[in-house]
Amino acid sequence: QVQLVESGGGLVQPGGSLRLSCAASGSIVSIYTMGWYRQAPGKQRELVATITSEGTTNYADSVKGRFTISRDNAKNRVYLQMKSLKSEDTAVYYCNADLLSMGERWPVRGNYWGQGTQVTVSS
Repeated sequence: QVQLVESGGGLVQPGGSLRLSCAASGSIVSIYTMGWYRQAPGKQRELVATITSEGTTNYADSVKGRFTISRDNAKNRVYLQMKSLKSEDTAVYYCNADLLSMGERWPVRGNYWGQGTQVTVSS
């Protein structure tokens, strides 16, 4: 079974910084795109940033210039460095991965989510 586990969330003041981490584990053969999404209360889940296995990144307009996504392919990890945080960044942040894992007989491609980590920006 594949698992994604996030860490690094918490309470931070406006203008502060946080770094989220996500570790993928299990019978993973290879990981394609990894990303971060967030969901604020009463709102739909939205894309924050994604990164391909080659390192190509994509950001939501609302976080460009403030957030940086990176990954460590050797460790199956993805990170989100968040700076100049605003109250509107408050949300549960979810890690996502599009990957190939070993099924019972052959590799199976699937999309996986972590359980989420709370980020609260408040004074």
